[in-house]
Amino acid sequence: MKHLLIGGYGAHLTTIDDSLGVVAAKPAHHASFLAAHPTLPVVYSVAENDRGMVAAYRVEDGRLSELDARSSEGDSPCHVAVHPSGEVLAVANYGDGTASLHRLDASGAFTGEPVVLRYRGSGPVAGRQEGAHAHQAVFDGDLLYITDLGTDEVRRYDLRGEFLGAFALAPGSGPRHMVVAGDTWYVAGELDGVISLIDHATGRTAGVRASAVEGVNYPSHIELSGDLVYVANRGPNTISVFRAGDLTPVAEVPSGGDWPRHFAIDGERLYVANQNSGGLAVLPLKDGLPAPAVQVLAVETPSCVLPLR
Repeated sequence: MKHLLIGGYGAHLTTIDDSLGVVAAKPAHHASFLAAHPTLPVVYSVAENDRGMVAAYRVEDGRLSELDARSSEGDSPCHVAVHPSGEVLAVANYGDGTASLHRLDASGAFTGEPVVLRYRGSGPVAGRQEGAHAHQAVFDGDLLYITDLGTDEVRRYDLRGEFLGAFALAPGSGPRHMVVAGDTWYVAGELDGVISLIDHATGRTAGVRASAVEGVNYPSHIELSGDLVYVANRGPNTISVFRAGDLTPVAEVPSGGDWPRHFAIDGERLYVANQNSGGLAVLPLKDGLPAPAVQVLAVETPSCVLPLR
Protein backbone atom coordinates (compact mmCIF):
# COMPACT_ATOMS: atom_id res chain seq x y z
CA MET A 1 0.00 0.00 0.00
CA LYS A 2 1.30 3.43 -0.91
CA HIS A 3 1.17 6.33 1.48
CA LEU A 4 1.16 10.10 1.04
CA LEU A 5 2.41 12.56 3.61
CA ILE A 6 0.73 15.98 3.66
CA GLY A 7 2.24 19.05 5.26
CA GLY A 8 0.60 22.41 5.77
CA TYR A 9 -0.09 25.37 8.01
CA GLY A 10 -2.24 23.49 10.46
CA ALA A 11 -1.12 21.60 13.55
CA HIS A 12 -0.35 18.17 12.03
CA LEU A 13 1.48 16.18 9.42
CA THR A 14 -1.12 13.84 7.95
CA THR A 15 -0.47 10.44 6.38
CA ILE A 16 -3.05 8.94 4.04
CA ASP A 17 -3.15 5.77 1.96
CA ASP A 18 -3.78 5.61 -1.77
CA SER A 19 -7.53 5.31 -1.20
CA LEU A 20 -7.40 8.67 0.65
CA GLY A 21 -8.00 7.07 4.02
CA VAL A 22 -6.26 8.83 6.93
CA VAL A 23 -3.61 6.57 8.47
CA ALA A 24 -2.06 8.85 11.09
CA ALA A 25 -1.60 12.46 12.17
CA LYS A 26 1.60 13.71 13.78
CA PRO A 27 1.66 17.03 15.66
CA ALA A 28 3.84 19.45 13.68
CA HIS A 29 3.07 23.17 13.57
CA HIS A 30 3.41 24.95 10.21
CA ALA A 31 5.20 22.03 8.51
CA SER A 32 5.01 23.77 5.14
CA PHE A 33 7.39 21.63 3.06
CA LEU A 34 8.64 18.03 3.05
CA ALA A 35 11.45 15.96 1.57
CA ALA A 36 12.35 12.27 1.70
CA HIS A 37 15.73 10.69 2.34
CA PRO A 38 16.83 8.88 -0.87
CA THR A 39 17.58 5.52 0.79
CA LEU A 40 16.35 5.56 4.40
CA PRO A 41 12.76 5.51 5.74
CA VAL A 42 13.22 9.09 6.93
CA VAL A 43 11.43 12.31 5.97
CA TYR A 44 12.21 15.93 6.75
CA SER A 45 9.95 18.92 7.29
CA VAL A 46 10.47 22.62 7.86
CA ALA A 47 8.49 24.63 10.41
CA GLU A 48 7.70 27.96 8.73
CA ASN A 49 7.95 30.22 11.76
CA ASP A 50 10.04 33.29 12.66
CA ARG A 51 12.45 30.95 14.41
CA GLY A 52 12.57 28.31 11.72
CA MET A 53 13.16 24.65 12.44
CA VAL A 54 13.92 21.57 10.38
CA ALA A 55 12.88 18.17 11.72
CA ALA A 56 13.60 14.54 10.83
CA TYR A 57 11.13 11.68 11.29
CA ARG A 58 11.39 7.93 10.91
CA VAL A 59 8.60 6.39 8.84
CA GLU A 60 7.06 2.97 9.44
CA ASP A 61 3.80 1.91 7.77
CA GLY A 62 2.98 5.57 7.17
CA ARG A 63 3.44 6.54 10.82
CA LEU A 64 6.06 9.05 11.95
CA SER A 65 8.32 9.02 15.00
CA GLU A 66 10.64 11.88 15.83
CA LEU A 67 14.30 11.36 15.01
CA ASP A 68 15.93 14.78 15.30
CA ALA A 69 15.33 18.53 15.01
CA ARG A 70 17.38 21.72 14.86
CA SER A 71 17.26 25.35 13.80
CA SER A 72 16.93 26.09 10.09
CA GLU A 73 19.31 29.01 10.76
CA GLY A 74 16.84 31.52 9.35
CA ASP A 75 13.38 33.04 9.31
CA SER A 76 10.34 31.26 7.85
CA PRO A 77 11.86 28.23 6.08
CA CYS A 78 9.70 27.26 3.10
CA HIS A 79 11.65 24.51 1.32
CA VAL A 80 13.89 21.56 2.15
CA ALA A 81 15.81 19.16 -0.12
CA VAL A 82 18.13 16.17 0.38
CA HIS A 83 21.17 15.46 -1.80
CA PRO A 84 20.96 12.13 -3.70
CA SER A 85 23.87 10.82 -1.59
CA GLY A 86 21.74 11.20 1.53
CA GLU A 87 24.62 13.00 3.24
CA VAL A 88 23.53 16.64 2.94
CA LEU A 89 20.26 18.52 3.47
CA ALA A 90 19.53 22.09 2.36
CA VAL A 91 16.93 24.55 3.63
CA ALA A 92 15.67 27.78 2.03
CA ASN A 93 14.51 30.41 4.54
CA TYR A 94 12.08 32.80 2.87
CA GLY A 95 11.89 35.43 5.59
CA ASP A 96 15.51 36.61 5.57
CA GLY A 97 16.81 34.98 2.38
CA THR A 98 19.23 32.73 4.28
CA ALA A 99 19.90 29.18 3.09
CA SER A 100 21.62 26.49 5.15
CA LEU A 101 23.39 23.17 4.63
CA HIS A 102 23.16 20.36 7.20
CA ARG A 103 25.19 17.14 7.25
CA LEU A 104 23.32 13.87 7.84
CA ASP A 105 24.67 10.76 9.56
CA ALA A 106 24.05 7.12 8.66
CA SER A 107 20.68 7.14 10.46
CA GLY A 108 19.46 10.29 8.69
CA ALA A 109 19.90 12.49 11.78
CA PHE A 110 21.75 15.81 11.75
CA THR A 111 25.45 15.87 12.53
CA GLY A 112 28.07 18.60 12.86
CA GLU A 113 27.52 22.31 12.60
CA PRO A 114 25.32 23.76 9.83
CA VAL A 115 26.76 25.93 7.08
CA VAL A 116 24.82 29.20 6.87
CA LEU A 117 24.53 30.90 3.46
CA ARG A 118 23.54 34.53 4.02
CA TYR A 119 22.68 36.88 1.17
CA ARG A 120 21.57 40.47 0.62
CA GLY A 121 19.70 42.01 -2.28
CA SER A 122 16.36 43.33 -3.47
CA GLY A 123 14.12 43.70 -6.51
CA PRO A 124 11.75 46.24 -8.07
CA VAL A 125 8.39 44.94 -6.82
CA ALA A 126 7.31 46.97 -3.80
CA GLY A 127 6.15 44.92 -0.84
CA ARG A 128 7.56 41.65 -2.19
CA GLN A 129 11.19 42.33 -3.05
CA GLU A 130 12.42 44.58 -0.26
CA GLY A 131 15.06 41.96 0.56
CA ALA A 132 16.31 38.50 -0.30
CA HIS A 133 13.71 35.70 -0.11
CA ALA A 134 15.20 32.26 -0.69
CA HIS A 135 12.35 30.07 -1.91
CA GLN A 136 13.71 26.71 -3.05
CA ALA A 137 16.80 24.52 -2.69
CA VAL A 138 17.63 22.25 -5.66
CA PHE A 139 20.51 19.76 -5.83
CA ASP A 140 21.93 18.91 -9.25
CA GLY A 141 24.95 16.68 -9.01
CA ASP A 142 27.28 18.33 -6.55
CA LEU A 143 25.78 21.77 -7.04
CA LEU A 144 23.13 23.49 -4.94
CA TYR A 145 20.82 26.04 -6.54
CA ILE A 146 18.80 28.53 -4.48
CA THR A 147 15.98 30.43 -6.16
CA ASP A 148 15.47 33.89 -4.68
CA LEU A 149 12.10 35.57 -5.19
CA GLY A 150 13.35 38.82 -3.67
CA THR A 151 16.45 39.35 -5.81
CA ASP A 152 15.35 37.78 -9.14
CA GLU A 153 18.29 35.39 -9.08
CA VAL A 154 19.26 31.74 -8.95
CA ARG A 155 22.35 31.35 -6.76
CA ARG A 156 24.81 28.48 -7.08
CA TYR A 157 26.93 26.84 -4.35
CA ASP A 158 29.05 23.74 -3.95
CA LEU A 159 28.25 21.20 -1.25
CA ARG A 160 30.59 22.94 1.20
CA GLY A 161 28.59 26.14 0.82
CA GLU A 162 31.11 28.00 -1.33
CA PHE A 163 29.34 30.66 -3.42
CA LEU A 164 29.84 30.03 -7.15
CA GLY A 165 27.86 32.94 -8.55
CA ALA A 166 24.30 34.03 -9.32
CA PHE A 167 22.24 33.94 -12.52
CA ALA A 168 20.01 36.96 -13.02
CA LEU A 169 16.44 36.56 -14.24
CA ALA A 170 14.05 39.24 -15.51
CA PRO A 171 13.57 42.07 -12.98
CA GLY A 172 10.34 41.59 -11.07
CA SER A 173 9.92 37.97 -12.15
CA GLY A 174 10.20 36.60 -8.61
CA PRO A 175 11.64 33.11 -9.24
CA ARG A 176 9.92 30.68 -6.89
CA HIS A 177 10.52 27.05 -7.94
CA MET A 178 12.65 25.58 -10.72
CA VAL A 179 13.50 22.29 -12.40
CA VAL A 180 17.01 21.48 -13.58
CA ALA A 181 17.33 19.06 -16.54
CA GLY A 182 20.95 18.95 -17.68
CA ASP A 183 21.79 22.34 -19.16
CA THR A 184 18.14 23.40 -19.18
CA TRP A 185 16.27 25.22 -16.44
CA TYR A 186 12.51 25.66 -16.13
CA VAL A 187 11.73 28.48 -13.70
CA ALA A 188 8.32 29.52 -12.35
CA GLY A 189 8.10 33.29 -11.80
CA GLU A 190 5.67 33.95 -8.96
CA LEU A 191 5.48 37.71 -9.52
CA ASP A 192 5.27 37.92 -13.33
CA GLY A 193 3.27 34.70 -13.87
CA VAL A 194 5.74 33.45 -16.50
CA ILE A 195 7.44 30.09 -16.99
CA SER A 196 10.97 30.58 -18.31
CA LEU A 197 13.09 28.07 -20.22
CA ILE A 198 16.84 28.73 -20.06
CA ASP A 199 19.20 26.53 -22.10
CA HIS A 200 22.72 27.21 -20.88
CA ALA A 201 24.31 25.07 -23.60
CA THR A 202 22.85 27.03 -26.52
CA GLY A 203 21.95 30.33 -24.88
CA ARG A 204 18.34 29.86 -25.95
CA THR A 205 15.64 31.34 -23.72
CA ALA A 206 11.86 31.26 -23.92
CA GLY A 207 9.01 32.39 -21.71
CA VAL A 208 5.28 31.73 -21.68
CA ARG A 209 2.42 32.71 -19.41
CA ALA A 210 1.85 29.96 -16.89
CA SER A 211 -1.92 30.20 -17.35
CA ALA A 212 -4.16 31.14 -20.27
CA VAL A 213 -6.78 32.40 -17.82
CA GLU A 214 -7.02 36.19 -17.67
CA GLY A 215 -6.23 37.93 -14.39
CA VAL A 216 -3.58 37.76 -11.70
CA ASN A 217 -1.65 34.51 -11.34
CA TYR A 218 0.97 33.50 -8.78
CA PRO A 219 2.53 30.25 -10.05
CA SER A 220 3.73 28.00 -7.25
CA HIS A 221 5.25 24.58 -7.93
CA ILE A 222 6.76 23.30 -11.19
CA GLU A 223 7.77 19.76 -12.16
CA LEU A 224 9.16 17.93 -15.17
CA SER A 225 7.89 14.44 -15.94
CA GLY A 226 8.90 12.80 -19.20
CA ASP A 227 8.61 15.42 -21.93
CA LEU A 228 5.99 17.47 -20.05
CA VAL A 229 6.33 20.43 -17.69
CA TYR A 230 3.59 20.91 -15.08
CA VAL A 231 2.89 24.09 -13.11
CA ALA A 232 0.31 25.03 -10.47
CA ASN A 233 -1.43 28.40 -10.83
CA ARG A 234 -2.74 30.25 -7.78
CA GLY A 235 -5.45 32.70 -8.79
CA PRO A 236 -6.72 30.82 -11.84
CA ASN A 237 -6.62 27.68 -9.62
CA THR A 238 -5.43 25.43 -12.41
CA ILE A 239 -2.69 23.00 -13.38
CA SER A 240 -1.05 23.83 -16.70
CA VAL A 241 0.95 21.43 -18.87
CA PHE A 242 3.58 22.36 -21.48
CA ARG A 243 5.87 20.51 -23.86
CA ALA A 244 9.34 20.53 -22.35
CA GLY A 245 11.20 21.29 -25.55
CA ASP A 246 9.62 24.64 -26.35
CA LEU A 247 6.95 25.27 -23.67
CA THR A 248 4.10 24.76 -26.12
CA PRO A 249 0.85 24.72 -24.07
CA VAL A 250 -0.76 21.28 -24.00
CA ALA A 251 -3.49 21.41 -21.35
CA GLU A 252 -4.89 23.42 -18.45
CA VAL A 253 -7.40 21.96 -16.00
CA PRO A 254 -8.94 23.08 -12.67
CA SER A 255 -6.82 22.20 -9.64
CA GLY A 256 -9.79 20.85 -7.71
CA GLY A 257 -9.75 23.64 -5.13
CA ASP A 258 -8.51 27.10 -4.20
CA TRP A 259 -4.84 28.19 -4.21
CA PRO A 260 -2.87 25.14 -5.42
CA ARG A 261 0.32 25.52 -3.36
CA HIS A 262 2.02 22.25 -4.37
CA PHE A 263 1.43 19.00 -6.25
CA ALA A 264 3.04 15.60 -6.71
CA ILE A 265 2.91 13.17 -9.63
CA ASP A 266 2.71 9.53 -8.59
CA GLY A 267 1.99 6.95 -11.26
CA GLU A 268 -1.28 7.76 -13.00
CA ARG A 269 -2.38 10.33 -10.44
CA LEU A 270 -1.56 13.96 -9.77
CA TYR A 271 -2.16 15.06 -6.18
CA VAL A 272 -2.77 18.77 -5.58
CA ALA A 273 -2.52 20.53 -2.21
CA ASN A 274 -5.10 23.35 -2.44
CA GLN A 275 -4.16 25.54 0.50
CA ASN A 276 -7.07 27.96 0.89
CA SER A 277 -9.92 25.51 0.30
CA GLY A 278 -8.34 22.92 2.58
CA GLY A 279 -8.28 19.92 0.28
CA LEU A 280 -6.03 17.37 -1.39
CA ALA A 281 -7.39 16.81 -4.91
CA VAL A 282 -6.73 13.71 -7.01
CA LEU A 283 -6.46 14.33 -10.77
CA PRO A 284 -6.21 11.20 -12.96
CA LEU A 285 -3.48 11.22 -15.59
CA LYS A 286 -3.86 9.72 -19.07
CA ASP A 287 -0.78 9.84 -21.28
CA GLY A 288 0.57 12.36 -18.80
CA LEU A 289 -2.36 14.77 -19.16
CA PRO A 290 -4.52 15.54 -16.12
CA ALA A 291 -8.30 15.24 -16.04
CA PRO A 292 -10.56 17.12 -13.59
CA ALA A 293 -10.40 15.98 -9.98
CA VAL A 294 -12.23 12.77 -9.10
CA GLN A 295 -11.67 12.94 -5.32
CA VAL A 296 -10.91 15.64 -2.75
CA LEU A 297 -9.81 14.87 0.82
CA ALA A 298 -10.37 17.57 3.43
CA VAL A 299 -7.01 18.61 4.95
CA GLU A 300 -6.35 21.78 6.94
CA THR A 301 -4.41 24.35 4.84
CA PRO A 302 -2.28 21.82 2.92
CA SER A 303 0.92 23.17 1.36
CA CYS A 304 2.91 20.10 0.33
CA VAL A 305 2.26 16.48 -0.61
CA LEU A 306 4.98 13.83 -0.58
CA PRO A 307 4.57 10.23 -1.86
CA LEU A 308 6.25 7.81 0.55
CA ARG A 309 8.13 4.84 -0.93
